[in-house]
Amino acid sequence: MKAAVVTVGDEILIGQITDTNSGFIAKALDKIGIGVFEMLSISDDRQHIIDTLAFLQNRVDVVIITGGLGPTKDDITKKTLCEYFDDHLVVNERVLAHVIALIEKAMQRPASQMNKDQALVPSKSIVLHNEVGTAPGMWMKRGNTVYISLPGVPYEMKYIIDNEVVPKLVAEFERPYIIHKTIMTYGQGESLVAERIEDWENDLPEFIKLAYLPAPGKVRLRLSARGTDEALMRTSVAIEAAKLKDLIGDIIVGYDEDETIEVVLGRLLAQKKLTLAAAESCTGGKIAQTLTSIRGASAYFKGSAVTYATQAKTDVLGVSKDLIEANSVVSAAVAEAMAANAKKIFHADYAISTTGNAGPDKGEADAQVGTVYIGIATPTGVYSKKLELGQPREKVIDRATGKALEMIYQEILKN
Repeated sequence: MKAAVVTVGDEILIGQITDTNSGFIAKALDKIGIGVFEMLSISDDRQHIIDTLAFLQNRVDVVIITGGLGPTKDDITKKTLCEYFDDHLVVNERVLAHVIALIEKAMQRPASQMNKDQALVPSKSIVLHNEVGTAPGMWMKRGNTVYISLPGVPYEMKYIIDNEVVPKLVAEFERPYIIHKTIMTYGQGESLVAERIEDWENDLPEFIKLAYLPAPGKVRLRLSARGTDEALMRTSVAIEAAKLKDLIGDIIVGYDEDETIEVVLGRLLAQKKLTLAAAESCTGGKIAQTLTSIRGASAYFKGSAVTYATQAKTDVLGVSKDLIEANSVVSAAVAEAMAANAKKIFHADYAISTTGNAGPDKGEADAQVGTVYIGIATPTGVYSKKLELGQPREKVIDRATGKALEMIYQEILKN
């Protein structure tokens, strides 16, 4: 089966908001064996919407449209669907009762006529209930294609996908199985990883495909199998993934899309009942942000001092002025002092630090733009590593953050 995802909204096309709906929908469909053939973002224009619906008819099995279902005049998706399906709007009494109850409870006021108009749906549509919002989803069919229209508000769209769309697709269509396995690696670039596993990749079964998904400091390897024999595919993918441990086990940190370095590091710290602190300069708090994005981080993360200015490293962390003057603020000595002092200040078992020039200008240091030192303080000592990360600024910050977490993970793992 093939699907297309269409987002409707000028706000997406002008970059005012970022489309996150398409990715969520694609993942949800992939899990039930429906591959996304195409993603489109189109304007709030009647003819553009009609042309897109006609273009996709009979080319794909399912079209999921998000956006344009609000109560204001610029939301035209429902009326345009009626035109395309030669239909008209009618009041759905269940939706109307839900809208009135929701407005009265949440807003503590009577529902306006504009609110009540959310209950207008094409007469030929199957209504998909939206428990968390006022705009219902709609399921319609023309030719060999099912058209599903959903609100663009992400949490409303997600509710309808999970509770209405996916169960209905599963019930009404026979689908192939699509099995994915993601191997998370850190510390080596895409080309080097590819060289190390080239022979293994060449010997993969024909029904298993490998994709490289690189990002600063990490590479995800995704194994995908598609077919009708679920047991065979799951077993084969598991066998191939296990082979990678012998080839690149030194850089593998997890075997799932969600097994990021911060997740596995947090789990390791919790298992060993260890604590971690940070002292950040060039990363500007991103290490702390990354660690605390994981639920339960308070069990092992003590805190971070963001000492961006040179004076702050002295005033907050107690790094010696003489040490800074003798070595430069971007140096191994300063990185090690930052880590050691953060470990002491936060009463942590381990600490990590970053100091460097993220760019685009050199700032207060003598080191070249892109130079970063990462300090690691352990129960038995302290050491540092120098990185040359180039540009742009965002790349330096992301790679330094990832490398710092990778280094502390490897340090704790070996002990």
